[in-house]
Amino acid sequence: MKRILITGGAGFIGSHLCERLLNEGNEVICLDNFFTGHKRNILPFLDNPYFELVRHDVINPFMIEVDQIYNMACPASPIHYQYNPIKTIKTSVMGAINMLGLAKRIKARILQASTSEIYGDPEVNPQTEDYWGNVNTIGPRSCYDEGKRCAETLFMDYHNQNDVDVKIIRIFNTYGPNMNPHDGRVVSNFIVQALKGEDITIFGNGEQTRSFQYVDDLIEGTIRMMNKDNFIGPVNLGNENEFTMLELAENVLEITGSKSKLKFFDLPKDDPQQRKPDISLAKKMLNNWEPKVQLKEGLIKTIEYFDKTHLTKD
Repeated sequence: MKRILITGGAGFIGSHLCERLLNEGNEVICLDNFFTGHKRNILPFLDNPYFELVRHDVINPFMIEVDQIYNMACPASPIHYQYNPIKTIKTSVMGAINMLGLAKRIKARILQASTSEIYGDPEVNPQTEDYWGNVNTIGPRSCYDEGKRCAETLFMDYHNQNDVDVKIIRIFNTYGPNMNPHDGRVVSNFIVQALKGEDITIFGNGEQTRSFQYVDDLIEGTIRMMNKDNFIGPVNLGNENEFTMLELAENVLEITGSKSKLKFFDLPKDDPQQRKPDISLAKKMLNNWEPKVQLKEGLIKTIEYFDKTHLTKD
């Protein structure tokens, strides 16, 4: 049994990580300020004697004794991270400093949940880990993009200067149960709109692409990375299959049987035209890890979750 701290543990991805690590027999401490996380995501664990919930903001220091730290805390959807951009960059930068300081003091291994957004609007496709990115430092998305880039820098500096045992993953578009129905991300947007019979809002001409990864595949890769010795990363975790926004909308409409119509709007500033990971490094270093869940299968599970929990009625 390991004692494991998960910051942002009540969020979409964090809650799945809590569940998996509890099921593996670990003690899990979930740290969350509930800005974007939700208690309904962790309700099933509250009676588990090996689960502990702490309301706390990673901007402030936190003291605890643990073996591993998963630093997942940060709003990840444009609606939420642009709501308070200064708080967003503080969460990424000061949160990283506080968690790295903790890891240094207690000699814990720490993993940083970075993002494909560090590549910006990429000029190469697919994106490999050695690509430095094409990011607007003063655009509306920069609070998130540059915050995550700075966090990666801090992780490497703490490793090089203080010998902290660090790991860095770069998460590509991920979806699945426990998503916030109002987070403004394309998968949740399309599902909610389809279930409500509202117009499907597509920005641009719908030909821009994303690679959609089901959350179970991400969790598997994340845990493998945490437990991999002698490999820091960064490493891409995503699905290599690339889909246009129109293809995603068509899949959602087919599965839900919705009669919703497509409605087109101008593309937001700095919105990437392409996003596709090269996961060769992950396959090589993480015991042949690769995504197993295909888009349609994952969408069926996600739509069932939204429909069953009636989150679209919130």
